[in-house]
Amino acid sequence: MAELRKLAHPFHPLYDEASEIIILGSFPSVKSVKEGYYYANPHNRFYAVMGALLNEDLVSVDWNEKKRILLSHHIALHDVIGRCQIEGSSDATIHNPQPSRLKAILAESNISRVYCNGQKAYALYQKYFSDIPLPVEVLPSTSPANAKMSLSELIEVWSKALNK
Repeated sequence: MAELRKLAHPFHPLYDEASEIIILGSFPSVKSVKEGYYYANPHNRFYAVMGALLNEDLVSVDWNEKKRILLSHHIALHDVIGRCQIEGSSDATIHNPQPSRLKAILAESNISRVYCNGQKAYALYQKYFSDIPLPVEVLPSTSPANAKMSLSELIEVWSKALNK
């Protein structure tokens, strides 16, 4: 059984005043916490999907370059949960979630569209942030736990959503 982690969100949101869209996960994985950045698990397909959509190499570059590329495309990253208890990295084990500071991020940026990376992020967004008057869309999770979707299927679905 995985250790129950009691955590505040371990790193800063990625955004700037020019950010136009934000992609929200639920809460960082054990690997992401250890590495200090979003989607750090090499089995998570987030950077492969975004790299394909942006025509940029986001897989083999370091976190500083990932940040630069995402921000240059006006893409922000954060999570819906700001604090919780969680066993391992599984969304299914999240207990006592508390919302992140998403509203402050929105006030400090030009974000006009919200995308949730997976059903758990979307359900929690609806619970805590349903009063935000921005369009929100749930996308299939890039997590390795979503093994039913291939990388090419993820790229296709994410591309349709983000290229609207």
